[in-house]
Formats: sequence, C-alpha cells, structure tokens
Amino acid sequence: MTYRSGPLQRIRDVEIGDGSIIGDFVNLYECRIGADATIGAFVEIGKNASIGERCTIGSHAYICPGVTIEDEVFVGERVSFINDRYPRAINSSGSLSTEADWTVQPTTVKRGASIGAGAVILCNVTIGAQAQIKAGAVVTRDVPEGATVAGNPARQVHP
Repeated sequence: MTYRSGPLQRIRDVEIGDGSIIGDFVNLYECRIGADATIGAFVEIGKNASIGERCTIGSHAYICPGVTIEDEVFVGERVSFINDRYPRAINSSGSLSTEADWTVQPTTVKRGASIGAGAVILCNVTIGAQAQIKAGAVVTRDVPEGATVAGNPARQVHP
C-alpha cells in the first residue's frame, strides 16, 4: 500500500512533506522527508537522516544516520550509504558495540545529484550539485559539482 502524505506532519518522530509517496515495507527512524518525494519499497532511512524535496529514492536503498540529501536528488535501487569507516561488532572491552562506541560520520548529497543503482557511498564525503555517480560505483572521496564518477574506487570520468 502506498502512503500519500498530507500537509507536513510528524508520524512517530518522522516528518513527511506534503505530496510525498512512501512505498511498502519502508522503515523510517526519526528522519525528515521533504515535499513531493518518492520513497520506493523496502527502503530504510535512519535516525537524523534528511531527504529533500522532489527526491526519488529507489527500492532497497539504505540511507543511514548522518546522511543529508538535498532537493531533487535521484538515488537508485540498492544504493547504500555508510556512516562508519571502521565498524566493529564489539568494543575494546569485548562488549557488544552500542551507539556510545562510535560517532556518526556525515555525508551530504547536493541538489540535483544522481546516484546509480548499487552504488556505495562512504562517510565523510560530499557529492556536488548535479554530479552523477554511475551504477555500482564506490565513492570514497568528495565528488565535484557536475562531475561524473564510475568504478571502484570511483574516479572522475567526465568533467
């Protein structure tokens, strides 16, 4: 069942802007989704993540805590964002890791950027406005405004 939101509202600590469409089996945690956004099925958007207006998020995408996606961004199917470059299951004392054991590393996707299916976006990067990330790319560093990157690690293939 597709959810069409009304005026900006808060549902269990999630803000959904007017006219947004939320697909089936979507997990939303204390995040913000702007107006007229489309969120595909099986997407997960983590705590304190922000999706701008008129964005499209493809099915099975994972947008973790600390990600900011500005307006008019396309995120393809199965795109994964990562907010910790050195994840561990346990901490130095041997106990299971908790939120207290690490700091969320931010990522920003600027207005009008496009991220192809299956791309992986590491933390502490900024993807510039109107940049294009090709399908399957692994982005490990900033992408300049208007640039196109591809590969693993992603390298600029067009100005």
